Amino acid sequence: MKLLIIGGGGREHSLAWRLSKSKKVKKIYAAPGNPGIAQIATCVSILASDIPGLARFAEEKKIDLTVVGPEAPLALGIVDEFTKRGLKIFGPNKNASRIEADKSFAREFMQRFGIPAPKFQVYETVSEAHKYTKTINKFPVVVKASGLAGGKGVFIVNTKNEYEKTIDEILVQHRLGEAGKRIVVEEFLTGQEASIFVLTDGIAISYLPSSQDHKRLYDRNRGPNTGGMGAYAPYPTNRRVSNIIEKVIIQPTILSLKDYGVHYKGVLYAGIIITSLGPKVLEFNCRFGDPEAQAILPLIDGDFLTPLLAVADGKLSEVQIKTKNLWSICVVLASAGYPQDYRIGEEIEFKSKLSTKTLLFHAGTKNEDSKLLTASGRVLNVVTMHENLKIAKQRAYDEIKKIHFKGMYYRKDIGNSGMKKMKRKRRK
Repeated sequence: MKLLIIGGGGREHSLAWRLSKSKKVKKIYAAPGNPGIAQIATCVSILASDIPGLARFAEEKKIDLTVVGPEAPLALGIVDEFTKRGLKIFGPNKNASRIEADKSFAREFMQRFGIPAPKFQVYETVSEAHKYTKTINKFPVVVKASGLAGGKGVFIVNTKNEYEKTIDEILVQHRLGEAGKRIVVEEFLTGQEASIFVLTDGIAISYLPSSQDHKRLYDRNRGPNTGGMGAYAPYPTNRRVSNIIEKVIIQPTILSLKDYGVHYKGVLYAGIIITSLGPKVLEFNCRFGDPEAQAILPLIDGDFLTPLLAVADGKLSEVQIKTKNLWSICVVLASAGYPQDYRIGEEIEFKSKLSTKTLLFHAGTKNEDSKLLTASGRVLNVVTMHENLKIAKQRAYDEIKKIHFKGMYYRKDIGNSGMKKMKRKRRK
Protein backbone atom coordinates (compact mmCIF):
# COMPACT_ATOMS: atom_id res chain seq x y z
CA MET A 1 0.00 0.00 0.00
CA LYS A 2 0.96 3.62 -0.57
CA LEU A 3 0.41 6.10 2.26
CA LEU A 4 0.40 9.89 2.45
CA ILE A 5 1.03 11.59 5.79
CA ILE A 6 -0.02 15.22 6.07
CA GLY A 7 2.19 17.47 8.21
CA GLY A 8 5.83 18.02 9.05
CA GLY A 9 6.36 17.87 12.82
CA GLY A 10 7.30 15.39 15.50
CA ARG A 11 3.82 13.88 15.57
CA GLU A 12 3.98 13.19 11.83
CA HIS A 13 7.49 11.74 12.14
CA SER A 14 6.24 9.33 14.82
CA LEU A 15 3.25 8.38 12.62
CA ALA A 16 5.52 7.75 9.64
CA TRP A 17 7.86 5.66 11.79
CA ARG A 18 5.02 3.61 13.31
CA LEU A 19 3.30 2.99 9.97
CA SER A 20 6.57 2.12 8.23
CA LYS A 21 6.68 -0.99 10.45
CA SER A 22 3.62 -2.43 8.68
CA LYS A 23 4.31 -5.21 6.16
CA LYS A 24 1.41 -3.87 4.10
CA VAL A 25 3.21 -0.58 3.43
CA LYS A 26 5.31 -0.32 0.28
CA LYS A 27 5.70 3.45 0.03
CA ILE A 28 5.15 6.46 2.30
CA TYR A 29 4.90 10.08 1.16
CA ALA A 30 4.83 13.03 3.54
CA ALA A 31 3.65 16.57 2.79
CA PRO A 32 5.63 18.59 3.56
CA GLY A 33 7.59 16.27 5.90
CA ASN A 34 10.94 17.10 7.48
CA PRO A 35 14.55 15.79 7.42
CA GLY A 36 13.73 13.09 9.95
CA ILE A 37 10.69 11.88 8.05
CA ALA A 38 12.78 11.94 4.86
CA GLN A 39 14.80 9.03 6.25
CA ILE A 40 11.76 6.74 5.97
CA ALA A 41 9.47 8.49 3.47
CA THR A 42 9.50 10.64 0.35
CA CYS A 43 8.83 14.26 1.27
CA VAL A 44 6.89 16.43 -1.18
CA SER A 45 6.73 20.24 -1.13
CA ILE A 46 3.00 20.64 -0.60
CA LEU A 47 1.76 22.59 2.40
CA ALA A 48 -0.68 20.91 4.78
CA SER A 49 -3.10 23.78 4.06
CA ASP A 50 -3.10 23.19 0.28
CA ILE A 51 -6.12 20.90 0.17
CA PRO A 52 -6.58 20.84 -3.64
CA GLY A 53 -2.84 20.25 -4.15
CA LEU A 54 -2.81 17.37 -1.67
CA ALA A 55 -5.90 15.80 -3.25
CA ARG A 56 -4.37 16.01 -6.74
CA PHE A 57 -1.17 14.41 -5.46
CA ALA A 58 -3.11 11.58 -3.81
CA GLU A 59 -4.97 10.95 -7.07
CA GLU A 60 -1.80 11.04 -9.19
CA LYS A 61 0.12 8.66 -6.91
CA LYS A 62 -2.91 6.42 -6.30
CA ILE A 63 -2.54 6.76 -2.52
CA ASP A 64 -4.34 3.98 -0.63
CA LEU A 65 -4.67 5.89 2.66
CA THR A 66 -3.97 9.45 3.73
CA VAL A 67 -3.33 10.09 7.43
CA VAL A 68 -3.76 13.67 8.64
CA GLY A 69 -1.50 14.87 11.46
CA PRO A 70 -2.34 18.54 12.25
CA GLU A 71 -5.73 19.99 13.11
CA ALA A 72 -5.68 22.86 10.59
CA PRO A 73 -6.24 20.79 7.40
CA LEU A 74 -9.00 18.86 9.18
CA ALA A 75 -10.73 22.13 10.08
CA LEU A 76 -10.30 23.29 6.47
CA GLY A 77 -12.19 20.22 5.23
CA ILE A 78 -9.48 17.97 3.80
CA VAL A 79 -11.49 14.85 4.69
CA ASP A 80 -14.57 16.19 2.88
CA GLU A 81 -12.52 16.96 -0.25
CA PHE A 82 -10.76 13.60 -0.30
CA THR A 83 -14.00 11.70 0.34
CA LYS A 84 -15.72 13.59 -2.48
CA ARG A 85 -12.95 12.39 -4.82
CA GLY A 86 -13.20 8.79 -3.62
CA LEU A 87 -9.88 8.94 -1.76
CA LYS A 88 -9.54 7.02 1.50
CA ILE A 89 -8.46 9.22 4.41
CA PHE A 90 -8.10 8.91 8.20
CA GLY A 91 -9.52 11.79 10.20
CA PRO A 92 -12.80 13.55 11.04
CA ASN A 93 -14.58 15.72 8.49
CA LYS A 94 -14.94 19.49 8.74
CA ASN A 95 -18.17 19.36 10.73
CA ALA A 96 -16.75 16.85 13.23
CA SER A 97 -13.49 18.82 13.54
CA ARG A 98 -15.44 21.67 15.13
CA ILE A 99 -14.99 19.79 18.42
CA GLU A 100 -11.48 21.32 18.40
CA ALA A 101 -11.64 24.13 15.85
CA ASP A 102 -14.47 25.96 17.64
CA LYS A 103 -14.10 25.86 21.42
CA SER A 104 -17.36 27.73 21.97
CA PHE A 105 -19.19 25.03 19.96
CA ALA A 106 -17.40 22.33 21.98
CA ARG A 107 -18.35 23.88 25.33
CA GLU A 108 -21.99 24.35 24.28
CA PHE A 109 -22.08 20.74 23.02
CA MET A 110 -20.71 19.44 26.34
CA GLN A 111 -23.20 21.54 28.30
CA ARG A 112 -26.12 20.32 26.20
CA PHE A 113 -25.28 16.64 26.59
CA GLY A 114 -24.06 16.69 30.19
CA ILE A 115 -20.39 15.95 29.54
CA PRO A 116 -18.48 16.98 32.73
CA ALA A 117 -16.59 20.22 32.03
CA PRO A 118 -15.70 23.58 33.62
CA LYS A 119 -18.29 26.36 33.85
CA PHE A 120 -17.82 28.82 30.98
CA GLN A 121 -18.89 32.02 29.23
CA VAL A 122 -18.45 32.97 25.56
CA TYR A 123 -17.67 36.58 24.57
CA GLU A 124 -17.25 38.23 21.16
CA THR A 125 -16.43 41.82 22.13
CA VAL A 126 -14.39 43.58 24.78
CA SER A 127 -17.50 45.17 26.30
CA GLU A 128 -19.10 41.73 26.64
CA ALA A 129 -15.90 40.27 28.09
CA HIS A 130 -15.82 42.99 30.75
CA LYS A 131 -19.08 41.57 32.09
CA TYR A 132 -17.02 38.82 33.67
CA THR A 133 -15.24 41.22 36.04
CA LYS A 134 -18.53 42.97 36.85
CA THR A 135 -20.37 39.76 37.70
CA ILE A 136 -18.35 36.60 38.44
CA ASN A 137 -14.96 38.29 38.95
CA LYS A 138 -13.28 35.10 40.21
CA PHE A 139 -9.56 34.46 39.70
CA PRO A 140 -7.58 32.61 38.53
CA VAL A 141 -9.60 32.04 35.39
CA VAL A 142 -8.80 30.47 32.01
CA VAL A 143 -9.16 32.54 28.84
CA LYS A 144 -9.15 30.65 25.53
CA ALA A 145 -9.26 31.76 21.93
CA SER A 146 -12.24 29.96 20.43
CA GLY A 147 -10.44 29.08 17.19
CA LEU A 148 -7.25 27.20 16.36
CA ALA A 149 -4.16 28.92 17.77
CA GLY A 150 -1.50 26.22 17.43
CA GLY A 151 -1.49 25.39 21.12
CA LYS A 152 -0.85 29.03 22.08
CA GLY A 153 -4.41 30.27 22.64
CA VAL A 154 -4.84 29.35 26.31
CA PHE A 155 -4.10 31.83 29.10
CA ILE A 156 -4.37 31.34 32.86
CA VAL A 157 -4.92 34.80 34.32
CA ASN A 158 -4.66 35.54 38.03
CA THR A 159 -5.89 39.12 38.42
CA LYS A 160 -8.38 41.58 36.95
CA ASN A 161 -5.53 43.56 35.35
CA GLU A 162 -4.14 40.42 33.69
CA TYR A 163 -7.60 39.54 32.46
CA GLU A 164 -8.16 42.97 30.90
CA LYS A 165 -4.73 42.89 29.27
CA THR A 166 -5.39 39.42 27.84
CA ILE A 167 -8.78 40.26 26.34
CA ASP A 168 -7.32 43.46 24.88
CA GLU A 169 -4.52 41.50 23.19
CA ILE A 170 -6.96 38.95 21.76
CA LEU A 171 -10.06 40.98 20.91
CA VAL A 172 -8.57 44.43 20.18
CA GLN A 173 -4.99 43.88 19.04
CA HIS A 174 -5.98 40.61 17.31
CA ARG A 175 -2.70 38.93 18.23
CA LEU A 176 -4.20 35.52 17.54
CA GLY A 177 -5.87 36.58 14.30
CA GLU A 178 -9.05 34.76 13.29
CA ALA A 179 -8.59 32.27 16.15
CA GLY A 180 -9.39 35.07 18.60
CA LYS A 181 -12.61 36.40 17.07
CA ARG A 182 -14.37 34.93 20.10
CA ILE A 183 -13.07 33.93 23.51
CA VAL A 184 -14.18 31.32 26.01
CA VAL A 185 -13.70 32.22 29.67
CA GLU A 186 -13.61 29.09 31.80
CA GLU A 187 -13.59 28.17 35.45
CA PHE A 188 -10.06 27.35 36.63
CA LEU A 189 -9.84 23.77 37.89
CA THR A 190 -7.08 22.05 39.82
CA GLY A 191 -5.96 18.45 39.56
CA GLN A 192 -3.80 16.12 37.51
CA GLU A 193 -4.21 16.33 33.74
CA ALA A 194 -4.36 13.34 31.41
CA SER A 195 -4.60 12.94 27.64
CA ILE A 196 -7.03 10.20 26.62
CA PHE A 197 -6.91 8.88 23.04
CA VAL A 198 -9.47 6.70 21.28
CA LEU A 199 -9.95 5.57 17.72
CA THR A 200 -13.56 5.55 16.56
CA ASP A 201 -15.46 4.91 13.35
CA GLY A 202 -18.46 6.74 14.80
CA ILE A 203 -19.80 3.68 16.60
CA ALA A 204 -17.02 1.38 17.84
CA ILE A 205 -14.31 2.74 20.16
CA SER A 206 -10.75 1.46 20.71
CA TYR A 207 -8.52 2.94 23.41
CA LEU A 208 -4.88 3.83 22.81
CA PRO A 209 -2.41 4.34 25.69
CA SER A 210 -3.18 7.43 27.76
CA SER A 211 -0.54 10.08 28.36
CA GLN A 212 0.30 13.20 30.35
CA ASP A 213 1.45 16.25 28.42
CA HIS A 214 3.58 18.99 30.01
CA LYS A 215 2.24 22.26 28.57
CA ARG A 216 4.08 24.83 30.67
CA LEU A 217 7.51 25.98 29.58
CA TYR A 218 9.36 25.55 32.87
CA ASP A 219 9.83 22.76 35.41
CA ARG A 220 7.14 22.25 38.06
CA ASN A 221 4.51 23.53 35.60
CA ARG A 222 5.55 27.17 35.68
CA GLY A 223 5.74 29.75 32.91
CA PRO A 224 3.67 30.25 29.75
CA ASN A 225 1.73 27.55 27.94
CA THR A 226 3.43 25.98 24.94
CA GLY A 227 2.51 23.41 22.31
CA GLY A 228 3.92 20.84 24.74
CA MET A 229 7.36 20.33 26.27
CA GLY A 230 7.18 16.58 26.75
CA ALA A 231 4.98 13.66 27.72
CA TYR A 232 5.04 10.25 29.32
CA ALA A 233 2.74 7.28 28.78
CA PRO A 234 0.67 5.59 29.94
CA TYR A 235 -0.96 7.88 32.50
CA PRO A 236 -1.57 5.78 35.65
CA THR A 237 -5.29 6.17 36.39
CA ASN A 238 -7.08 3.91 38.86
CA ARG A 239 -10.00 1.70 37.81
CA ARG A 240 -12.67 4.03 39.24
CA VAL A 241 -11.39 7.07 37.36
CA SER A 242 -10.90 5.03 34.17
CA ASN A 243 -14.50 3.81 34.35
CA ILE A 244 -15.81 7.35 34.79
CA ILE A 245 -13.76 8.60 31.83
CA GLU A 246 -15.02 5.74 29.67
CA LYS A 247 -18.70 5.68 30.70
CA VAL A 248 -19.35 9.35 31.56
CA ILE A 249 -17.10 11.13 29.04
CA ILE A 250 -15.88 9.11 26.04
CA GLN A 251 -18.86 6.87 25.23
CA PRO A 252 -21.48 9.61 25.77
CA THR A 253 -19.44 12.02 23.63
CA ILE A 254 -19.31 9.67 20.63
CA LEU A 255 -23.02 8.80 20.96
CA SER A 256 -24.04 12.42 21.54
CA LEU A 257 -22.09 13.59 18.50
CA LYS A 258 -24.04 11.06 16.44
CA ASP A 259 -27.33 12.32 17.93
CA TYR A 260 -26.17 15.84 17.09
CA GLY A 261 -25.79 14.84 13.44
CA VAL A 262 -21.99 14.54 13.60
CA HIS A 263 -20.52 11.25 12.37
CA TYR A 264 -17.09 11.31 14.00
CA LYS A 265 -14.41 9.08 12.42
CA GLY A 266 -10.76 9.28 13.38
CA VAL A 267 -8.93 9.81 16.64
CA LEU A 268 -10.63 11.68 19.47
CA TYR A 269 -8.28 13.20 22.01
CA ALA A 270 -9.82 14.25 25.31
CA GLY A 271 -7.78 16.53 27.54
CA ILE A 272 -8.99 15.55 31.02
CA ILE A 273 -8.42 17.09 34.43
CA ILE A 274 -9.00 14.80 37.41
CA THR A 275 -10.50 17.05 40.07
CA SER A 276 -11.67 16.26 43.61
CA LEU A 277 -15.18 16.01 42.12
CA GLY A 278 -14.10 13.63 39.37
CA PRO A 279 -12.73 13.87 35.80
CA LYS A 280 -13.76 16.82 33.64
CA VAL A 281 -13.00 17.73 30.03
CA LEU A 282 -10.60 20.63 29.55
CA GLU A 283 -10.70 20.26 25.77
CA PHE A 284 -11.43 17.89 22.91
CA ASN A 285 -9.04 17.62 19.99
CA CYS A 286 -9.68 16.00 16.63
CA ARG A 287 -6.18 14.55 16.05
CA PHE A 288 -3.24 12.88 17.75
CA GLY A 289 -1.52 15.00 20.38
CA ASP A 290 1.92 16.46 19.92
CA PRO A 291 4.09 15.44 21.81
CA GLU A 292 1.77 12.72 23.19
CA ALA A 293 1.79 10.79 19.89
CA GLN A 294 5.56 10.48 20.14
CA ALA A 295 5.13 8.83 23.56
CA ILE A 296 2.13 6.58 22.84
CA LEU A 297 2.80 5.28 19.32
CA PRO A 298 5.96 3.35 20.35
CA LEU A 299 3.76 1.51 22.89
CA ILE A 300 1.46 0.12 20.17
CA ASP A 301 2.16 -3.57 19.62
CA GLY A 302 1.69 -4.87 16.10
CA ASP A 303 0.49 -3.35 12.85
CA PHE A 304 -0.95 0.14 13.43
CA LEU A 305 -2.10 0.53 9.83
CA THR A 306 -4.86 -2.08 10.30
CA PRO A 307 -6.89 -0.09 12.87
CA LEU A 308 -6.50 3.14 10.88
CA LEU A 309 -7.89 1.41 7.79
CA ALA A 310 -10.67 -0.10 9.91
CA VAL A 311 -11.67 3.39 11.10
CA ALA A 312 -11.75 4.71 7.53
CA ASP A 313 -13.80 1.68 6.41
CA GLY A 314 -16.20 1.73 9.36
CA LYS A 315 -15.01 -1.68 10.59
CA LEU A 316 -13.21 -0.84 13.83
CA SER A 317 -15.25 -3.44 15.78
CA GLU A 318 -13.38 -6.15 13.83
CA VAL A 319 -9.94 -5.02 15.06
CA GLN A 320 -8.10 -5.32 18.38
CA ILE A 321 -5.29 -2.98 19.42
CA LYS A 322 -2.57 -4.42 21.63
CA THR A 323 -0.08 -2.39 23.65
CA LYS A 324 3.31 -3.10 25.19
CA ASN A 325 3.68 -3.29 28.97
CA LEU A 326 6.25 -0.48 29.01
CA TRP A 327 6.63 3.16 30.02
CA SER A 328 7.53 5.75 27.42
CA ILE A 329 9.06 9.21 27.90
CA CYS A 330 9.22 11.97 25.28
CA VAL A 331 11.29 15.11 26.00
CA VAL A 332 11.05 18.11 23.67
CA LEU A 333 14.23 20.01 22.84
CA ALA A 334 13.25 23.61 22.08
CA SER A 335 14.88 26.77 20.79
CA ALA A 336 15.75 29.53 23.26
CA GLY A 337 12.88 32.01 23.49
CA TYR A 338 10.15 29.52 22.61
CA PRO A 339 7.13 29.94 22.65
CA GLN A 340 7.62 33.65 21.94
CA ASP A 341 10.47 34.97 19.79
CA TYR A 342 13.07 32.31 19.06
CA ARG A 343 16.03 31.95 16.75
CA ILE A 344 16.25 29.39 13.97
CA GLY A 345 19.15 28.25 11.82
CA GLU A 346 21.32 26.97 14.69
CA GLU A 347 23.39 23.91 13.81
CA ILE A 348 22.37 20.68 15.55
CA GLU A 349 25.33 18.58 16.62
CA PHE A 350 25.55 15.05 17.99
CA LYS A 351 28.47 14.60 20.37
CA SER A 352 28.13 10.83 20.20
CA LYS A 353 25.82 8.26 18.66
CA LEU A 354 22.41 7.79 20.25
CA SER A 355 21.48 4.39 21.64
CA THR A 356 19.77 2.06 19.16
CA LYS A 357 16.90 1.84 21.68
CA THR A 358 16.34 5.61 21.54
CA LEU A 359 13.86 7.17 19.13
CA LEU A 360 14.60 10.65 17.80
CA PHE A 361 11.67 12.40 16.13
CA HIS A 362 12.26 15.64 14.25
CA ALA A 363 9.81 18.42 15.12
CA GLY A 364 11.36 21.54 13.54
CA THR A 365 14.56 20.90 11.57
CA LYS A 366 15.92 21.62 8.10
CA ASN A 367 18.91 20.58 6.01
CA GLU A 368 21.10 23.33 4.64
CA ASP A 369 24.64 23.07 3.20
CA SER A 370 24.93 19.48 4.45
CA LYS A 371 24.09 20.60 7.98
CA LEU A 372 21.07 19.86 10.16
CA LEU A 373 19.67 23.15 11.49
CA THR A 374 16.88 24.27 13.82
CA ALA A 375 13.80 25.47 11.95
CA SER A 376 11.14 26.06 14.61
CA GLY A 377 10.46 26.54 18.31
CA ARG A 378 10.21 22.84 19.05
CA VAL A 379 13.14 21.13 17.38
CA LEU A 380 13.60 17.49 18.40
CA ASN A 381 11.81 14.83 20.46
CA VAL A 382 13.88 12.29 22.40
CA VAL A 383 11.87 9.14 23.22
CA THR A 384 12.92 6.21 25.41
CA MET A 385 11.07 3.19 26.86
CA HIS A 386 11.53 0.79 29.74
CA GLU A 387 9.55 -1.43 32.13
CA ASN A 388 10.42 1.09 34.87
CA LEU A 389 9.35 4.74 34.46
CA LYS A 390 12.32 6.05 36.45
CA ILE A 391 14.78 4.19 34.22
CA ALA A 392 12.98 5.36 31.07
CA LYS A 393 13.35 8.95 32.29
CA GLN A 394 17.04 8.52 33.17
CA ARG A 395 17.77 7.07 29.74
CA ALA A 396 16.04 9.97 27.99
CA TYR A 397 18.09 12.59 29.83
CA ASP A 398 21.31 10.62 29.33
CA GLU A 399 20.63 10.66 25.59
CA ILE A 400 19.89 14.39 25.57
CA LYS A 401 23.45 15.03 26.79
CA LYS A 402 24.64 13.77 23.40
CA ILE A 403 22.76 16.50 21.50
CA HIS A 404 23.64 20.19 21.26
CA PHE A 405 22.50 23.33 19.51
CA LYS A 406 22.93 26.92 20.63
CA GLY A 407 20.17 27.94 23.04
CA MET A 408 18.81 24.38 23.40
CA TYR A 409 16.22 24.29 26.18
CA TYR A 410 14.23 21.43 27.70
CA ARG A 411 12.29 20.63 30.85
CA LYS A 412 14.06 18.35 33.28
CA ASP A 413 11.03 16.96 35.09
CA ILE A 414 9.14 15.04 32.41
CA GLY A 415 7.70 11.94 34.06
CA ASN A 416 8.16 13.14 37.66
CA SER A 417 4.42 13.40 38.31
CA GLY A 418 3.96 9.83 37.10
CA MET A 419 6.64 8.56 39.46
CA LYS A 420 5.04 10.42 42.38
CA LYS A 421 1.66 8.92 41.51
CA MET A 422 3.15 5.41 41.41
CA LYS A 423 4.79 5.96 44.83
CA ARG A 424 1.45 6.99 46.32
CA LYS A 425 -0.16 3.85 44.90
CA ARG A 426 2.49 1.63 46.44
CA ARG A 427 1.99 3.28 49.85
CA LYS A 428 -1.70 2.47 49.71
